[in-house]
Amino acid sequence: MTKSELIERIAARQTQLSPRDVELAVKTMIEEMANALADGGRIEIRGFGSFSLHFRAPRVGRNPKTGASVELHGKYVPHFKPGKELRERVNAALETEAAAADEQQAPLKAAAVRAGS
Repeated sequence: MTKSELIERIAARQTQLSPRDVELAVKTMIEEMANALADGGRIEIRGFGSFSLHFRAPRVGRNPKTGASVELHGKYVPHFKPGKELRERVNAALETEAAAADEQQAPLKAAAVRAGS
């Protein structure tokens, strides 16, 4: 899902808000989250997950074109850790989807087994 798709979905569900208001709210939220991380902070959204910074130590890398060694400096990278509720919701949805796919494949597998014997 892209940012514009997110804005469209929220605007469709929250008809009392104009799409411009939704766009402003989403952009402001993203900007504030980026500012918090840039200030070295942590963001925790209960039930969804948390954003934090992880330090990547300096190391020697390779230029894939030339194979030459390149010194990479240490840096901080944003990291997302999903919350328990989000993990459970995603897994439940994917398990349901996988079960439905298995049910659709069962007749095909049975036919293939009969054809092979």
